[in-house]
Amino acid sequence: MSLTDTLRSAIAAVRDPDLERTLGDLNAIRDIIVENNDVNVYLELVQPVHWIAQSIDEAVKAAVRDVNASLNCIVHAIEKETPRIGNAHVLPQVKNLIAVASGKGGVGKSTMAANLACALSLRGARVGLLDADIYGPSAPTMFGLHNATMNAEKMEDGRIVGYPNVQYGIEIASIGFVMQRDQAAILRGPMLAGYFKTLVEQINWGDLDFLIFDLPPGTGDIQLTLTQQIPLTGAVIVTTPQEIALADVRRSIAMFNKVQVDVLGVVENMSYFIPPDAPEKKYYIFGEGGGRQVAHEAGVPLLGNIPINLALREGADDGLPAVMNPDTDYSIAATISDMAAAVVRQTRIINSRRSDAPKLTISL
Repeated sequence: MSLTDTLRSAIAAVRDPDLERTLGDLNAIRDIIVENNDVNVYLELVQPVHWIAQSIDEAVKAAVRDVNASLNCIVHAIEKETPRIGNAHVLPQVKNLIAVASGKGGVGKSTMAANLACALSLRGARVGLLDADIYGPSAPTMFGLHNATMNAEKMEDGRIVGYPNVQYGIEIASIGFVMQRDQAAILRGPMLAGYFKTLVEQINWGDLDFLIFDLPPGTGDIQLTLTQQIPLTGAVIVTTPQEIALADVRRSIAMFNKVQVDVLGVVENMSYFIPPDAPEKKYYIFGEGGGRQVAHEAGVPLLGNIPINLALREGADDGLPAVMNPDTDYSIAATISDMAAAVVRQTRIINSRRSDAPKLTISL
C-alpha cells in the first residue's frame, strides 16, 4: 500500500463530531497530495464549518502523525453545497435560514434571537437578523439602533432596494426602521404578509452563513408566508417551563411539522434563577423540566436551558446583547454560546441529510 493510500485510510477514520460519522463515510476526502514531508489534505465538509473546523483539523493532523510523525500536515477545508428545499431562487446568497419562533408572547424569543445571532457572529459566521415582528419590532432597541432608518435606492429597472443596518457586524432589517418609534402598525393579514415579503425580497442582504428570522408569536400570517415562500433550513422554538406556554409551543411545533419545516429544537428560557448573593441556590420560578418534556414529545433536542439573568434583560434594554458584552458573567455567556453551538449542530445534521438525499433526474 502506498503512503497516500495509508494516509487516506487513516484520515477516513476521523469522525465528524456533529454528524457522528467518519470522513470516509461522508465522502469528505477530496484529495491528498504528498510533496516531500508535506501532506496537503483537501476536505469537503457539511456547512457551516466554523464550530468543527479546528477539531477536525487537529484530528486529521493526529491521524497523519500516527502514520509518520515526521510528516507536516496542512488541512484545506471547503464547505459542501447544500441543496435547497422549496424556492431555491429566494435569498440564494444565504446558506442557512433559521426561524426563531414561539407559540406565546413574552417568553423572550426576541432576546434569544438577538443573542443567537451575536453568538454565531462571534464564532466568525456572517449573520443577518430579520425582525419579522411587524406589530412589535424589537431589533432597533436590542441592537441600540433607536434612531436608525432604512437606507434605500431606486434601481435602473425601477425596483426599490433597501439596505440593512449593520451593528456588531450583524446585518439587521426591521419594520422599526421605517416607522416612528411610537407609531402603531395597524395592518390586516394580507398587508402584514406584504410587509414581511418586502423585508425579505427588497433588502440587499449580503452573502450570509445565517439569516435569523425573529418571528412574532403564534401561527398566523407571517409564519405561513415564511414557511410557504422561504426555503427555511429549520426553526428554533422558544418557550418557558410553565404549562401555559408549553401548550402554545406544541401548536407551534405542529404548524412547522404540517408545513414540512424541520424543527431544530427547543430553547427553554427563564429556566431557573440563581441569586447573585447565593450562587449555591437555584429557584425554578416557572416550573421545572417543561422544555425538555415538550422537546421529548416532539422528538427534537433541547438546545439549551437559559436562566433568568439580569445581564440578558439589561442587554436587551441597553442595545448590547449580553453575549456581546465582555462584562457579562462568563456562565451566562457560555450558556448562550452552547445554545448557539447546539443550533449549528442540528443545522449541520439537516444539511447532511439533505445532501445525502437521492436526487431525482428525469430523462426524456
